[in-house]
Amino acid sequence: MKHLGMKCILLLFLAAAAALCAAAAPADGAPSAPAAPAAAPDAPAHKSAADELLGNPMIALFVVIGAGMLFGRITVFGVSFGSSGVIFTALLLGGVGYGIPGGIGSLGLVLFVYCIGLTAGPTFFRVFKQEGANLAKLGAAIIAAGAAATVVCAWLFKVPVDLAAGVLAGSMTSTPALASALDALNHNPNVSVGYGIAYVYGVVGVVLFVQLAPRLLGYNLDEEVRRAGKGGGGARRIERAVIEVLNPGLFGKLISENSFTATQRCQISRVGRGDRFVPVTPDTRFEEGQVLMAVGEDDRLPALVEFIGRKSDKKFFLDIETERLRVVATSPQVLDKTLRELNLLNAFGVTITRVERNTVALVPQADTVLQYGDVLTAIGEPKGLQEFSAFAGHRTRALDETDIISLAVGISLGLLIGMIPLGLPGGRSFSLGAAGGPLMVALVLAHFGSIGGIRGHVPRAARMLMTEMGLVFFLAGAGVQAGGQFMEVLRQQGPSLLVMGFFVTTVPMLVGYIVARRFLHMGILETLGAICGGMTCTPGLGALSSKIDSDIPAISYAAVYPVALILVTLAAQIVVQVLPGL
Repeated sequence: MKHLGMKCILLLFLAAAAALCAAAAPADGAPSAPAAPAAAPDAPAHKSAADELLGNPMIALFVVIGAGMLFGRITVFGVSFGSSGVIFTALLLGGVGYGIPGGIGSLGLVLFVYCIGLTAGPTFFRVFKQEGANLAKLGAAIIAAGAAATVVCAWLFKVPVDLAAGVLAGSMTSTPALASALDALNHNPNVSVGYGIAYVYGVVGVVLFVQLAPRLLGYNLDEEVRRAGKGGGGARRIERAVIEVLNPGLFGKLISENSFTATQRCQISRVGRGDRFVPVTPDTRFEEGQVLMAVGEDDRLPALVEFIGRKSDKKFFLDIETERLRVVATSPQVLDKTLRELNLLNAFGVTITRVERNTVALVPQADTVLQYGDVLTAIGEPKGLQEFSAFAGHRTRALDETDIISLAVGISLGLLIGMIPLGLPGGRSFSLGAAGGPLMVALVLAHFGSIGGIRGHVPRAARMLMTEMGLVFFLAGAGVQAGGQFMEVLRQQGPSLLVMGFFVTTVPMLVGYIVARRFLHMGILETLGAICGGMTCTPGLGALSSKIDSDIPAISYAAVYPVALILVTLAAQIVVQVLPGL
C-alpha cells in the first residue's frame, strides 16, 4: 500500500506539472481567433492559472525540482535517473517559455563541487600520490577519445566546425570547453547551439552508463563497497587483537616507548590484570607472559602480533562503559597539535586508539595532527577521561554545526582562484572557473582541516543536503536554458547532431572503462567515479553516489576532474584547428 500511494502521488504531481506547461503553451496549428476589439490602455491582460504560477520564477524552480525528482524515482529494469530527472522537467519548462531565478544554476554548481571537494579531501592526496599517474592517463584517454569521435562524426555527417565544437563541449558537459570554442570561433552563436543539443545526452548518457554498465557486466555495487571499504583511498578496517608477550627484547621496557607499535599504525590500549583488562598507564612495562590488547589496521596487526609474541585466547572482562569515551575535539588547546606534543598518556593517563574524521576512521600515530570536529576514542581511567574531555572541549553538538563564515570564505576564495587566467600553448588562456576553483580549495581545506582559521569541517548531513540541492539547482538552470532552443535547433539541423552527440558521449566512456579496467587495473567503483570526472559530469557522480554508501567514486572523480577540465579545453581548440582541413 505504501508503494501504491507513492506511485499515485508521483503520477498526480507529474500530471499536474505537465498540465501546467500544456496550459501555458500555445497550441501549434490552432486556428486564430477573430480579432478582438482593442482593449483600453489600462485594461489588465488576462492570465491563466498556469501563467500565474509558472510566471513566478521561484515557484517555477521548485515545480521543476519536485516534478523532476519524482520522475527520477521511476525505475525501469532497475535503472532510474534520480536527481538527473530534473533536467527533463527543466527542458519542458524552458521549452514553453518560462524561466527560473537567474544564476541559480551557477550557485548549484558551486555548492555541488565544493561539497564534493570536502568529501574527497581527507583521502584525495593520499590516493593521488599512489595513483595520480594512472588517473591522469585515464583522464587523457577519455578526452582524446571524445575529440577523435568529434572529428570522425563531423567528417561523416558533414557537420560544420562551429556546431562540432559545440557538440564536443556539450557531450563533455564542459562550460570551459564551450568558452574556449567560442573564443576560437569569434563567438559564433552556432557553437552554443551545438552545445545545447549535445548537453542533454551528455548528462543523461553518463547517468545511464554508471548504472547500466555494472549491471550488464555482473557487478554488485553494494558488495564492491563492502569489499573495498566505505571510504576507500587505502582505508582499512580497524580491529582489536589480544596478544601474549613472548619477545625477550621487550621485557621491562615501557609500553609507551615502543616505537615498533607506532610504525605499524597500532596502539596498545590495555593490559591484563587478574581477570580484567585495565588501561595502560605511563608506567606500564612489558612483562613475560603478559596479555595486551592492541588496536590497529587489519593489515598491520599481524606484524605487531608476531613482533610481540602470539595471539592469546585468554578471556578478560572489558569495561567499555567507564574506561572508554568518545570525545569531539573543539578546543584550541588540542587543535592543530600532534599527539606527541599533547602527550596525553602522561597528562591524563589516556590513550587515543581511533580518530574519526569526515567518516574516515584511522589509528593515530604520534605525528597525527588533531583537527576541529575529530571524534577521538580515548581509553583510560574514568577520572582521566573526564579531565581529558574537558581539556579537548568536548561538545557533541559540534558534529552538527556548520561554520557559515568558513563556508562563505572558502567558496569565495575558490571563485577567485577560478578566475585566475592560466596560460595555454598558442598564447591563449584558461581558468578553472566556477567549478574547478571551489573544488581545489575544498580539497585542500578538507585535507588540512583548517588554514588560517578557515575550517574544512562541514557536518555530513549538511554536506549531503548542499550536494543534493546544488545538483538539482544546477540541472534546473541548465535545462531551462537549453529548453528554449532545443526543439527549434532540432527542426533546423535534423537528427545528425543527436547521433553525433550520442557517439561523442558514449565512445569516451567505453574507452575510459576499457583503459581503467584492462590496462590500469582499477576497481569498478574507482573506475565509475573517474569516468564521471573524465566526462566532467557532476550529475553522473550524483546518480552514482545516490546508489551506494561510499566516497570512493567521489575521490577518483575529484582526482580526474581537474585533468579533464584542462584537456577538454585544449581539445576544443584542437578540433577547431583540425576540422577545416579535412
